[in-house]
Formats: sequence, C-alpha cells, structure tokens
Amino acid sequence: MTSTASSASSTDLRQERAPHDQEPSWQQRLRRFGYAARPESDVRDRLVPPYAEPSPRIWSVLGVPPTLARRVGRLSGWGGPLLVTLLAGVLRFWNLGSPKAVIFDETYYAKDAWALVHRGFEVNWDKNANDLVLSSGGHVPIPTDAAYVVHPPVGKYVIGLGELLFGFDPFGWRFMTALLGTLSVLMVCRIGRRLFRSTFLGCLAGGLLAVDGLHFVMSRTSLLDGVLMFFVLAAFCCLVVDRDKARERLAAALPADAEGRVRPNAEVADTVWLGLRPWRWAAGVMLGLAVGTKWNGLYFLAAFGIMTVLWDIGSRKVAGARHPYLAVLKYDLGFAFLATVPVAVATYVLSWTGWILSPSDGSGGYYRDWAVKDGRDSDWAWLFPDWVRSLWHYENQVYDFHVGLSSPHTYESNPWSWIVLGRPVSYFYESPAPGADGCPADAGDKCAREVLALGTPVLWWVGCFALLYVLWRWFFRRDWRAGAIACAIVAGYLPWFFFQERTIFYFYAVVFVPFLCLAVAMLVGALVGPPGSTDTRRVAGATGAGVVVLLIAWNFIYFWPIYTGTAIPIDDWRSRMWLDTWV
Repeated sequence: MTSTASSASSTDLRQERAPHDQEPSWQQRLRRFGYAARPESDVRDRLVPPYAEPSPRIWSVLGVPPTLARRVGRLSGWGGPLLVTLLAGVLRFWNLGSPKAVIFDETYYAKDAWALVHRGFEVNWDKNANDLVLSSGGHVPIPTDAAYVVHPPVGKYVIGLGELLFGFDPFGWRFMTALLGTLSVLMVCRIGRRLFRSTFLGCLAGGLLAVDGLHFVMSRTSLLDGVLMFFVLAAFCCLVVDRDKARERLAAALPADAEGRVRPNAEVADTVWLGLRPWRWAAGVMLGLAVGTKWNGLYFLAAFGIMTVLWDIGSRKVAGARHPYLAVLKYDLGFAFLATVPVAVATYVLSWTGWILSPSDGSGGYYRDWAVKDGRDSDWAWLFPDWVRSLWHYENQVYDFHVGLSSPHTYESNPWSWIVLGRPVSYFYESPAPGADGCPADAGDKCAREVLALGTPVLWWVGCFALLYVLWRWFFRRDWRAGAIACAIVAGYLPWFFFQERTIFYFYAVVFVPFLCLAVAMLVGALVGPPGSTDTRRVAGATGAGVVVLLIAWNFIYFWPIYTGTAIPIDDWRSRMWLDTWV
C-alpha cells in the first residue's frame, strides 16, 4: 500500500494553531478523546504541505524502474483523475436517451429550457405538449403566453444549451446534466487530491461519486438539482485552490533563517496583503450561478463566505500573526466580501437578462409589465427602473410560494430519512410484458422498468459513519479538511430541517453527495492507517478499506437496472426493493 492512502489521517493537521501559543489545558484534556497537537515544523510545510509520494516499495514490487516511477508519479496528478472521469462519462452517456420519455420533473424543465433559449422567458405549454415533442422529434411551435415559474433561469439555460446542440429530445435535454455530472467527478478527484495531498484518495473520492446511484440518476435527468450541485462544487473547488494560493504567497513572504527554515514572523503575518485572489472572485461567480439555479444556493453563499474568512484567520495564525482577526479585518475581509456577495448578486441579476430584455407591454416574461401596470404608484417608482421593481415583485411572489408549498406528494420525504435512504423518488416506471420493451421473452411474468433516484445504499450507509468521523476529526483534531467537508454537507442538508412542513424530496440531497464521498474517502484513508504503522496494521486496514470499496462498487452494479430503466423480471425488481419505503 502506498503512503498516499494514509494522508487523510496524517497530513496538514493542526494548521490553524499559532506556533507561539502554548497548548491550553482544554486541548490537553481532549487528548483522551483522540486530540493530537502537531509538533513544530517548518512553517512553509505547514502552510503548503507537500503531496504524499508513493512508497518506493510498491514500485519495486511491480518491477517499475525508478525513472519511469517518477514520470508516472508526475503524470498521475491529472492522469488518475482523468481516467476516473472517463469511466464516469461512459457510465453517464451510455444510452442517455433511454427511457425515451419525459420523466418526472423533466416535464417542466425540458420545455422551460427550450422556451428560454428561444424567447428569453418561460411559456405555458399545452397539456399534450410532451407527446407532441416526443412524436415529432421536438419540432413543435413554441407558445407565446408567459408562464409563472418559481425557479431562477440559470439551470434551465444550461439544459437548453444541450437542446440547442442536440435537439429537443431526451438526449438533448439530458446532455448538459450528464456533462456536468461527469465534470463534477473530475472536480472531486482534484479537490480530494488537494485536500488530502494524495492522488490515491482524490481518485477514490471521485470514483465513489462515479458509482453513487443518486448522482448517476441525476446526471441522466434534466432536473435543476444536478446543475446546482455542479456550481456549488465548482465554488468549493475555487475556494480550496484560493486557500492554497494565498498560503503560498504568505509562505513566500515569511523570512527564512540561516539554515533555510521558514519561521513564524508576526510583523509579516499581521501586515502582508495577499493580493486580489482571482480564484475567490471565480467562486463568487459560481455561487451566483448556484443561486441563479435554485435559491438554496444562498445557504452555500453564506457558509462558504464564512469558511474562507476562517481559513484566512487560520493561515495568519500559522504564519505567526499576533492579531490574526485584526489582520484579516484590515487586509482580507473587504475583498472577501466583494468577491463573493456583490459578485454573486450581480451574476444572479445578469442571469435574468432574457426576462429583463423582454417587452414590458404584456407580451414579455411573466410579471415583466407589473411595474408599468400595477406598480405605477409604488413609493420606489422614482428611484428604480421598471424592470427592477417588476423583478423584485416577482421574487416576492416566488418567496411566498416556496414558504407556503405544502401540497402532499407520493414521494415527499422528511430530511431525517435522507441520509439512510428512507424514501427515494421513482422518476419512471413501466411494466412491459415478456418479449416487449426489453423484457426477456422467458421472463414468465411481467417485467419492471424503473428509474429510481436512490443513492448507492452501501455508500450512503458507510457515509453515515464517515459524517460522524469528519465531525469528530474537526472538533477534536481541528482538522480543517474535515471542517470544510462538514461545512458543505451542513449547508446542503441542515436547512431542510427548518422546512419539514414543506413538500420536499430526497433528491435535493444530490447537492451534498460529492462532499459525502470526500468524507468516505477520508474515512478510508484513516482505515488504512497513518505512516509508520506496522505492516500488520497496514495490511488489516488496507483489507478492510478494500472490502468497503468493493462492496460499494458491487452495490452500484447490482442496482444498475433500476438506475437506468432496464427491463428486468418482476421478481428481480422485488429483490432490489430492500426497504418497503422504496416501493
């Protein structure tokens, strides 16, 4: 086993502890729970930890010459993630147009997307529009009557791009979600590699995402939540890169002693400016696109904004700052705010450009004429343009809709049940007779074709323990990586507990699935064991970790038919309904 697999439990710990501080008594008392302080080291290595290298023993066992081993090591940083991404892409694009039907909420977003990219706003479609679209190959006239919709336009523009490229049919409206789902696997590989300083664990996290059933199904369905997941993950990726770049600048500014070791320096750490930090501005754009897809992106805007500021405080502490909070207030906080909140707001408003440019005479987008028709006597009429007041009114109406949504639904679920897969959502179901629609002629009884939005059970159930592990590791070990993963999961999961009377669905959880996979990868790294462990410990850990990963892969293969709508005998379908609530 290479040394890379253990870095989740050994690399970059206690980075936020000021080197000139004495360890307080509360930290000493926490030792009984597993707390461990990091010994003093070169501050440069603590600010920018090196990537773990594979053990020379593994290359010698494989008979790889040292020169080739070094070359493979250099290429693996991108080569490994790209191979995992290729696997994910093959899985997601295979037979993407099946089922050839409008499944679940595609009935809204596929048609809204088509209208947006042609008219700039959503329209009301006839009740038989789905059948006409499928039977005509998408050659249907687009209505002109504006429709009232309750989600912002970004996700629908993304879906519409695929329709423009490949046509108004199931493959076209699923293409972009499949592409973004595939690219999200690449991002998780690279994020995991940067977090854990381990190519192995990064590729493992991406591989787990590639075989998660919920992420897989959402990547093959034109719903907004998969698009939201992508932009949230992209924002997180930008912030992690920004953290590394900022710490590199901070490390470069610190003086070295006569032996070449970088030491903490209060004057530098308290006064250095870390630059404009373009990656953080990019994160602001991604967060704006997330909010422009679904409003729950706002929770990530708040959580990630706080997280990046706390990272800055920790970085300055490590560098030796005596007043890290004041230094961050003076040199970092203003730009951090500008790069996230105003940029996100501007991005969100720009996403409404099609609606804004539509006519305000009643032939444009829904409520586009409100300011000139019903809002003429508004107290703010003299201050804001008509389109601003109309958009503000529209947003108020949408807010009232969301907080009051309580219509019962067959597949609604309480968020308490999400993490244990209590109530998945069936997107598509048919019962073909033997010999029809892929049902084997010798099936005997009827078959079942289903697309079930269900996470890979073993992965999610292991994820329950992984979530507890990262919370423990953040609280008792002060491991920033565990805190970052937990922050993203909490931002995507916790808010739904405050809306339990609202009609909500399990597939909303797809937004935090990538971070759940990162948590599982971190747990697997801990199972393998830290560097310096005995061979017995490493063999036992590697065996246990290998069994877990193989079980997850097997579980995905086992449920493949009900993720893809493949016809199987009804008894085989029943054998996959492990819980009564899955039916």
